[in-house]
Amino acid sequence: MTTLITGATGFIGRCLAQAGERRMTRNPAGRPGEVKGDLLDPASLETACDGMETVFHCAGYAHTLVSADPASHWRINYEGTCNLLKAAGQAGVRRFVFLSSVLAMASAGDACVDEEHPGDPVSLYGKAKRAAEEAVFDASAKYGMHAVVLRLPLVYGKGARGNMAHMVRGIRAGWLPPLPDTKNRRSLIHVSDAVAAIRLVSGDARANARTYIVADPRPYSGREIYDALREALGMPPARWRIPARLFRFGGRFGDMLVAVSGKALPMPSGLVSRFLDSACYSPERIKKELGWSAATGLMDGLREMLSR
Repeated sequence: MTTLITGATGFIGRCLAQAGERRMTRNPAGRPGEVKGDLLDPASLETACDGMETVFHCAGYAHTLVSADPASHWRINYEGTCNLLKAAGQAGVRRFVFLSSVLAMASAGDACVDEEHPGDPVSLYGKAKRAAEEAVFDASAKYGMHAVVLRLPLVYGKGARGNMAHMVRGIRAGWLPPLPDTKNRRSLIHVSDAVAAIRLVSGDARANARTYIVADPRPYSGREIYDALREALGMPPARWRIPARLFRFGGRFGDMLVAVSGKALPMPSGLVSRFLDSACYSPERIKKELGWSAATGLMDGLREMLSR
């Protein structure tokens, strides 16, 4: 075993793991290759990194609309990454790939932006990820590691959680009505393409000290995703839609109810914004420099996601 995967029981880490690779998890279940490790426990990281040549850092505190523990974004995503980098550097790890997020960038608004998009991230999650990115490159220079940062948009596929899974539940249960067509553009990536990019950058010297957006070159509107999900679920096309202004009003009304009752509702304004607003990111740099391009189209990806 010369490769360590952190967050090996998470969605991407689980899909990335191959036989013969060391898999770090906080709660090992006795599977082959598992090792106990915690990003906030430096001693456990020293053990996990011992003898490793490559580290794929997939572990972290996930982004959600409402965090149960906001301080964990900085503590786990930044400080935990720093702990891992120190352990990896001192263990002589040669290659380090960090899975970051497009939320480490400033808001794209209605534009489709690349890695040079100026400005600072807004969310606590994004701020922690941006700081961790900088720590990765500092450690690369200090220890002579081949280090790469990958910024991912929404990652979907079988076993994924998050917005796409939420949409599936809403369509199946009937509480998510047909989305309006706001002509928004949202980037996403199927997990198989994300895994291919992770493997590629770890072994390509041209990727050293580079940051790459990894996304499907074609962004999709919320309505396109909604319609594709219905088709993948074997449901007939929706012949009607709710106006965008009514959809947004419903989200704001939901926020007020949450403030009064303290109970989460299925579609707050933050989620409505993700359905109707743009979040478009260009993968042109990784295509030009390394020849990588997403291979899984939306329909094929959704069928895989929904397969039994």
